[in-house]
Amino acid sequence: MEKKIVLGIPKGSLENSTVEMFKKAGYKIVINTRSFYPSIDDPQIECMLIRAQEMSRYVEEGILDCGLTGKDWIEENGSDVVEAAELVYGKVGRAPLKWVLAVPEDSKIKTAKDLEGKRIATEAVGLTKKYLKKHGVKARVEFSWGATEVKPPRLADAIVEITETGSSLKANKLKILDVICESTTRFIANKQSMKDKFKKNKIEKISLLLKAALAAEGKVGLMLNVPKNKLEYCLKKLPALERPTVSPLAEDGWCALNTIVDEILVRDLIPELKEAGASGIVEYPLNKIVM
Repeated sequence: MEKKIVLGIPKGSLENSTVEMFKKAGYKIVINTRSFYPSIDDPQIECMLIRAQEMSRYVEEGILDCGLTGKDWIEENGSDVVEAAELVYGKVGRAPLKWVLAVPEDSKIKTAKDLEGKRIATEAVGLTKKYLKKHGVKARVEFSWGATEVKPPRLADAIVEITETGSSLKANKLKILDVICESTTRFIANKQSMKDKFKKNKIEKISLLLKAALAAEGKVGLMLNVPKNKLEYCLKKLPALERPTVSPLAEDGWCALNTIVDEILVRDLIPELKEAGASGIVEYPLNKIVM
């Protein structure tokens, strides 16, 4: 029987972006809406769909060998796991998520101190209690099963909610008073699994490829031929990931440049390089960058 690892895929807001990231890393994951066991084109991996809020508990217990979840949920659950990689990605962007304290726009609550004796709704009860303790405030913290933004002012005086853009808070006429913590996605592993040679090797390979896929986002490769007397000028124009590769061409007085740049810069770079005498300029997409 072939050895396998059990991988947890976060169900919910991170689901689609996680599947897309794995695709760029070289793994095809197909999710059936009627099943919690997605298929993957690697016989050494078995997938399970698990809510990010629960992921770290199942990884710690060894039900899952590894999985993806937020740093916030690892802390909320107090899970003792190995963090194999930090992967900065979310539902719509590539920035850390924020847990924020929010109140209605017309609320008299202005600071954390004003929460004394108030009711706070949140999914992150542990994080919220730590925040209140830090500020020396006693308040009633209630677990929210969802739709937390609609609870103030009738069902709660304030909320602690995770946000990526803040648009949902604004739509519900809430204002942010404070940022409680920031969180990024982590690829985590069970401690015992990391002592198994096969599982450790497999988890580290997945980690490498996921980080390489994220590193390539927003980047493109650029190849061009440059007259040697314009080489220094062109090099100054290229904000390379590392030093560009410079190779001599068969034609005397010319060299080839190969580098990686931010895709958004290419629209300005190409005309400038062409004006400097560069030719044979080729832009190509990247799937992975292994640092």
